[in-house]
Amino acid sequence: MRYGKNLALLPAVILISWMIPGGVRGQNRAVDASRSSVTIHVGKTGIFSALGDTHEVVAPLESGVVALSPPSSVQLKFDARKLRVLDPHLSAEKRAEVQETMLGPKVLDSGRFPEITFESTAVAPAGAEHWTVRGNLQLHGRTNAVVVDVALKNGHYAGTAAFKQRAFGIEPVSAGGGTVKVKDELKIEFDIVLK
Repeated sequence: MRYGKNLALLPAVILISWMIPGGVRGQNRAVDASRSSVTIHVGKTGIFSALGDTHEVVAPLESGVVALSPPSSVQLKFDARKLRVLDPHLSAEKRAEVQETMLGPKVLDSGRFPEITFESTAVAPAGAEHWTVRGNLQLHGRTNAVVVDVALKNGHYAGTAAFKQRAFGIEPVSAGGGTVKVKDELKIEFDIVLK
């Protein structure tokens, strides 16, 4: 069954913004893309969901900048064409099929919408070394508000976010007449390191 396809969202991503306050004041810092990670978790639902697959997608960061001095902010950029289905439990052939669906017109349509961006609109303290970041995620040609929960641990800004595919014009993939389908809500986990 092909559910992973909807992973597309990303992102991500997208989405994933977060970081920031505290630390050095009066400067912008680039995100270290080589040491940062963003993973999208795609669940399943439906009467026969036990027969379907869950999916994990990695969303490599293209670039990012964090403003540490108030008002703190973050900007992140992803290339939708570079999102990759991990799913080690699937055969190589099945994984390639999920990958193709995810990048194709049914989900990300990465040929038409190659760029995924996140730009924060507000960063608010939510406890010691913990923040709530609000911002706009642009994905699949649409922009929607996203809320990100962020915590600083050992120099890493880690946290989670969630958003619904339908909010970005993506219909969750289904099979078996809808008895097995990808959940509308995608969950994002990130670990961001600054240079």
